[in-house]
Amino acid sequence: MDCHLSILLLLSCSALGCLGEVSPQPPNEVNLLDSKTIQGELGWISYPSHGWEEISGVDEHYTPIRTYQVCNVMDHSQNNWLRTNWVPRNSAQKIYVELKFTLRDCNSIPLVLGTCKETFNLYYMESDDDHGVKFREHQFTKIDTIAADESFTQMDLGDRILKLNTEIREVGPVNKKGFYLAFQDVGACVALVSVRVYFKKCPFTVKNLAMFPDTVPMDSQSLVEVRGSCVNNSKEEDPPRMYCSTEGEWLVPIGKCSCNAGYEERGFMCQGKISLCFSLSDISYL
Repeated sequence: MDCHLSILLLLSCSALGCLGEVSPQPPNEVNLLDSKTIQGELGWISYPSHGWEEISGVDEHYTPIRTYQVCNVMDHSQNNWLRTNWVPRNSAQKIYVELKFTLRDCNSIPLVLGTCKETFNLYYMESDDDHGVKFREHQFTKIDTIAADESFTQMDLGDRILKLNTEIREVGPVNKKGFYLAFQDVGACVALVSVRVYFKKCPFTVKNLAMFPDTVPMDSQSLVEVRGSCVNNSKEEDPPRMYCSTEGEWLVPIGKCSCNAGYEERGFMCQGKISLCFSLSDISYL
């Protein structure tokens, strides 16, 4: 590695605006892979071996993580690949890939004109089983070329103020039992701080006294119609339905349930009415 990058992961919260609490994950996102939560080494495949390097570091919230970096910017014709382990797709029809990374400004590195790049490429491959350590470039399909909105310079490096970029790409439909992601470096100075892969669902909800289960949307522009079931102690007034969008949002509630006789609606439930009737014999006197 031509440029030592271990300092890349000493990210500045003042520069990244991360002084507040970590935002909770939305309830409509289901993780298939989150490199920041993996204990120990990630163990991804790096080819050739002198390309991507796995290191220990901290993220923007100073949480210990394992990450990958590469910076062979002084050599021509770089072709360094990094492949994740096999990721089961579960019930996902479409997946989202979230990358957080830092990237060095080529103009801030001397003597690299013509060899230094400021992009890297994202690929994927579907498969029904784990291929182990076997890796063949031609089996992967390109998702996109990834560029940084903000790159860092030598001055930023000295001040330990680095810019963390976040890019999200959609992939789908996915049909096989699982998939791999791969990252191709062609001469950039980049550190992959985290890789998260997730799919979206419409989470369980109650609307108009009807329960709607977790529903995974299809990879299309159409909405998925879902029939609701009435909560306890209620009955259908009009058949309850809602539509699950590809973004994991419930839309267009139709129909409803109503509480049975002797019950009343309280929040999302039907509860028995409280009787206030009593006789004079129930009253005790001092």
